[in-house]
Amino acid sequence: MSQLMIKNLHVEVEGKEILKGIDLTVADHEIHALMGPNGNGKSTLLAAIMGHPKYTVTSGTIEYDGRDVLAMSVDERSRAGLFLAMQYPQEVPGVTNSDFLRAAMNARRENPISLFSFIKEMEKTIKDLQMKPDLAHRFLNEGFSGGEKKRNEIVQMKMLKPSLAMLDEIDSGLDVDALKIVADAVTQMQQETGLGMIVVSHYERFYQLLKPTHAHVLINGRIVMEGDETLVQKIDQDGYDWLYQQLDLQPAKEEVKLTFTLGSCAASARGRKHG
Repeated sequence: MSQLMIKNLHVEVEGKEILKGIDLTVADHEIHALMGPNGNGKSTLLAAIMGHPKYTVTSGTIEYDGRDVLAMSVDERSRAGLFLAMQYPQEVPGVTNSDFLRAAMNARRENPISLFSFIKEMEKTIKDLQMKPDLAHRFLNEGFSGGEKKRNEIVQMKMLKPSLAMLDEIDSGLDVDALKIVADAVTQMQQETGLGMIVVSHYERFYQLLKPTHAHVLINGRIVMEGDETLVQKIDQDGYDWLYQQLDLQPAKEEVKLTFTLGSCAASARGRKHG
C-alpha cells in the first residue's frame, strides 16, 4: 500500500518560516481535504512535497513508500507517483499538449507508449473532460481560459496515472458544469485506481462531490484541527472565527504565492550544477 508520511515538517520561503511542524499521513484510497484561510500554508505544503525550488525544508521528513522524498529531484518525485495540479498553471508556448504528455508518459515507462495507444487514450481523456478535440495540438495552456487550464491539469493527471495526487484549488475558476465534470473525472479515477489525494479548496460544493475521508485545518503553518467530512461542513457553515476563538489563534499574514516557472526551475538546475 502506497503511503505519504510527513513528520514535523518546517518550510521557509526567502527566510520566512511558513510551515511550523506539519504531521500528515495519506494512504491509498484516502481523500484528504486541506482547509484553512488564505495565507496559512496550504499551497506551501503541496509545493514543498513536489519540490518547488524556492520552498526550503529546514527540518522534518517526507517519505513516500518508505523512500526519502526530500532526497529526490522534482522529476524523480513525479516518476515515484506524485502529481500536483497547480493553482496557477503556466503557459508553455511552442510545446503542444500531445508532445508534452507523451514525453512525460514515456519518462515513467520502460518502453515508450505506441503512437496509436497514446492517441486513443488522449482522445478518450479529452472527451471525458469535455474539452475541445483540438486540445492535443494546442500549445500547453497558451490562450486557454482559466477553466480550460484547470481541466487540462486533470487531463494530465488521468494520462500520467499518479498514485498520489495533490489538487491545489483546481476548482477555482470553474463554472457549475465544469466543476461537476472535473469532480466526476477525479472520482472515477480515484475509485478505479485507489488514488490517494490531498485536495485544497475553499468550496464545500467541491468537497461534497469528492466526499473526503479526512479533513485538516491549517492555520498559521500548523494543522490545528482534524476530522472527517463533517468538519468540512462545519467550516462551510460557520467559517473559521470559532476556531480562532476556541484555540486562541491570531490571523496570519497573506501566504507567499509562488508559481512554477521555467526560469526558476532552470536557475535552480544551474545552481545545483555549478554550486
